[in-house]
Amino acid sequence: MQTIVLATQKGGSGKSTLAIGLALAARQAGHTVRLIETDQQGTLSRWQTRRGIADLLVETVYGADEIEPRLRSLARYGVTLAIIDTAGGVSAATTAAIRYCDFCMIPARPSVADIEASAATLGVVRAWQKPFAFILNQTPIRGQRINSAADALGDAAARDMDDVLASPFIGMRNDHQDALAAGLAVSEFSPSGKSADEIRDLWRWVDARLNGGIAAGVEAASEVSDVEFPIILSPEHVKAASDGTSTQQALVTVGEALTSWLRPSR
Repeated sequence: MQTIVLATQKGGSGKSTLAIGLALAARQAGHTVRLIETDQQGTLSRWQTRRGIADLLVETVYGADEIEPRLRSLARYGVTLAIIDTAGGVSAATTAAIRYCDFCMIPARPSVADIEASAATLGVVRAWQKPFAFILNQTPIRGQRINSAADALGDAAARDMDDVLASPFIGMRNDHQDALAAGLAVSEFSPSGKSADEIRDLWRWVDARLNGGIAAGVEAASEVSDVEFPIILSPEHVKAASDGTSTQQALVTVGEALTSWLRPSR
């Protein structure tokens, strides 16, 4: 069995909707999936109540010492993929989930503040030397195509970020929240919509990383330098990310921050 954890310090990053979307995409790809909720806000539990069917089971596991035994039990009963949705911040349960996972995904909105807030989570990932990737979530859909921002970073930066920045970025669309309210995954709510396409593509990216394509993520986790404040931006960079400049330029700023942060110190 493989285990994915969605974790980040900052709330409101879309961990629960991503967990649901990835779970359904994985089930449609042939996995037996279990969602595990360690967040006592209960977003996944309430979603399952609204759903009313048991094809995607949600289990609540709040104690840090319960996570590893529960994962072992699920593996014995034939579950092939567990997806753990964690609370915002770094708690004992989140730390345990990261410790026993195969891959940690760190959702972040495309802002400098969100990337900076992920420092604590990345510190735990680094301590356990776990493969990881950032997911740029709730990205603006206006203006130039979002993914062109990655190209604008240049070839060297793109290589640095290839295994630690998930693809595609997930756009900010009402489909995600509407699906959550209806007890559905976004690919059920609007199967032919852009949001559904992005989630299916994201699952394919994650699946590839789980099955042999995550070496760079492991290396990055073990080599991130020990810094108190990991992203140093000039006032111009901060202004570019916050004063309404183009979507592409804002994402380039975030990408530059990620690249400089994740590049090992010499």
